[in-house]
Amino acid sequence: MPPTPETPPFGLRRIHQIAVTVGDVDRATAFYRDTLGMPLLFQAPPGLAFFDCGGVRLMLSRPDGAETPGANSIIYYGVDDIQRAHTMLAGRGVRFMDPPRVIARMDDRDVWLAAFQDSEENLLGLMSEVRHSA
Repeated sequence: MPPTPETPPFGLRRIHQIAVTVGDVDRATAFYRDTLGMPLLFQAPPGLAFFDCGGVRLMLSRPDGAETPGANSIIYYGVDDIQRAHTMLAGRGVRFMDPPRVIARMDDRDVWLAAFQDSEENLLGLMSEVRHSA
């Protein structure tokens, strides 16, 4: 059915849940809850943990079948102040690959990135878009 003004064309527009495979769900739950400070929504058998990440649900689980834990895509967490977030998380024992750095300069803002690993060696990142002063 072609789109009309009342019905926009179909397209994925929102992430509802992201699944991250881990080797040790209890250890990873503690890391995401206590180290990263993410709100734990609930845990469910057999070994699932769900967190709220700004309205997107993050699920931690053991891999199904012969999958290898930690072989995930990178999740980038948006933060307002990347330097402060880096300092706080490093103080909690987070292992960063490099300090925060500008990865792209645009006309109106700079994009900053700092990559780190979770307790299961999944690669994660902090990302901040800093607008230039007017």
